[in-house]
Amino acid sequence: MKAQRERWGSRIGIILAVAGSAIGLGNFLRFPGLACQNGGGAFMIPYFISFLLLGIPLCWMEWTMGRYGGKLSHGSLPGIFDAIVQRPWAKYAGVLGLFVPLVIFFYYTYIESWCLAYSVFSLAGTHAGVTDPAAMKTALSDFQGLTGGRHMGTAYAFFLVTFAVNLIVIYRGLARGIEFLCKIAVPVLVIGGVLLVVRIFTTAAPVTGHPEWNINNALGFMWNPEFGALKDPNVWMAAAGQIFFTLSVGLGAIMTYASYLREKDDVALSSLTACSMNEVAEVVIGGSIVIPAAFMFFGPAGAKQMSQSIFDLGFVTMPCIFSRIPWGEVFGFYWFFMLFLAGITSSISLMQPVVSFLEDEFGFNRRKAATALGIVCFIVSHACIFGLGAGVLDEFDFWGGTMAITLCALAEVVVFVFWFGINRGWKELHSGADVRLPGPLKYVFYITPFYLGGIVLYWAVFSWIPWILKPCGIELEITLVASPPFIHAVAAAGAVNPVILYARVTLLLFLLALLALIHVAWQRKRSAPASA
Repeated sequence: MKAQRERWGSRIGIILAVAGSAIGLGNFLRFPGLACQNGGGAFMIPYFISFLLLGIPLCWMEWTMGRYGGKLSHGSLPGIFDAIVQRPWAKYAGVLGLFVPLVIFFYYTYIESWCLAYSVFSLAGTHAGVTDPAAMKTALSDFQGLTGGRHMGTAYAFFLVTFAVNLIVIYRGLARGIEFLCKIAVPVLVIGGVLLVVRIFTTAAPVTGHPEWNINNALGFMWNPEFGALKDPNVWMAAAGQIFFTLSVGLGAIMTYASYLREKDDVALSSLTACSMNEVAEVVIGGSIVIPAAFMFFGPAGAKQMSQSIFDLGFVTMPCIFSRIPWGEVFGFYWFFMLFLAGITSSISLMQPVVSFLEDEFGFNRRKAATALGIVCFIVSHACIFGLGAGVLDEFDFWGGTMAITLCALAEVVVFVFWFGINRGWKELHSGADVRLPGPLKYVFYITPFYLGGIVLYWAVFSWIPWILKPCGIELEITLVASPPFIHAVAAAGAVNPVILYARVTLLLFLLALLALIHVAWQRKRSAPASA
């Protein structure tokens, strides 16, 4: 007899779990950097347009189809797509809902472990007195093993701890593991963020001779709109990309989380609540810490330069700032432990779709599924750890966290619009809902496929093709120009990178293995009645 599927222990539990999945490192590092680079306050115009036309509809689609799949004992994309589309190919299209979260997990836990390490370093005063960004960057490279001698033993030790914590949470299950952690972690990271905002806002101009480097001018530097930036299509693409990634859509994780809801549990208001929590964490808290602090301590030129790299913002700029303020070691701990909590609430959500797949389609129990998945993830993660300097982590991020995640979201939209049906989806969205959404919002679902399709096409031409060709020895630059032909391409010979090519073969084999697992699972289902 098939075991009964797990359920969330409370409504606040699912909301905090989904919010925790969405609130990640990108909220506090990627978002402020992008806003600073792309017009400041003007960036928020395409940002909120994308939030309305892309982010919210995708969240509603994932919550709706996830809860529907859960009623049929499916919690992963292969099963949900198969139940909705009822065509042989649908389950294979759902492989992206397994591939994307696992590939991201392979490298995300390593980055997450840096946050835990630096929180300990802050309390221990490891970098106390280091105020020069160049020296701090050297320390980061040494920690990562990118300098001579590869001093990465400490980094590897923190990775082991971080990986073990992730596995323990998943092993404990939905209510006792994921929900329990998120009920603690999400409020703590929000409180930590508020404390840091208060600390930044109450800092007088810290640099002697530069009284203009104060909080008022810092906020103006961050948020004063440069409307000329809106003429640049790259700004609109950056805003759409940030909305896309910050809400964790296209991963399959939200859909899996929603599959553990009961049939009449609300999804309309709960999804909006989770999205709103993420936006508060990103815009209000994330937008008020890193760039304003960098402006106050390094001036407008320094802040602009530092915004170019999210890792430098988090692990170089902020430690230098904490070294210059009273009680800096305590606030440094708040900063990095907040990032760690944001990271772990996201990384555990990455494991759950595959755990659900093994439970629902193969009949594994939670412990067996978590153990099998943990072994695979631990082995493959080492490619990102020891191949960091060769660009393996960036390559995994491109295929999993950029390209495949976008295609997965596009597949979700197509299945929802053309197979599940917008009218049926709107009705399902409001089944058991605590709030009735305004009727005109339903028509946003008609816009989302075209909006997302345009984004995919743009990224494919101007970003994906050059990235794919570069390790093959072809440097290709594609740009938009004002006169025909409107797309201008320049190609040059480059260096072949065999390490990246091997990484791509590894990812291809991994994708084929997941497809084979899907095939075996459905073959077992067909043979089950005959053997019973």
